[in-house]
Amino acid sequence: VQLQASGGGLVQAGGSLRLSCVASGGTFSNRPMAWFRQAPWKEREFVAWIRWDGSSQYYADSVKGRFTISRDNAKNTAYLQMNSLKPEDTAVYYCAKAAINGLWVREREYSSWGQGTLVTVSS
Repeated sequence: VQLQASGGGLVQAGGSLRLSCVASGGTFSNRPMAWFRQAPWKEREFVAWIRWDGSSQYYADSVKGRFTISRDNAKNTAYLQMNSLKPEDTAVYYCAKAAINGLWVREREYSSWGQGTLVTVSS
């Protein structure tokens, strides 16, 4: 499956953005999806996870209460709604599809990756 992430941009601190991840060329609805991010000069880190049917979500502590992950399996799309953005949220955001079902926070559990979309939060 190919993943295409979009929706990044420049926003002021306190603002909001919604990222989208559209899947094509394979099965989307039968596996968990996640968002990761990589800030400048830092390693890529886990942000949020959603079960294959959308019934459960899990978040990194740094974004809990501010970000919401969701999915629409009919549209083969996953979303990341980001509110109350902070300068430290500045990063390239990647969507990923898990290889097998489960709650995974490590990159190695994900077999398909989008190309990334840049989010810049100004102070």
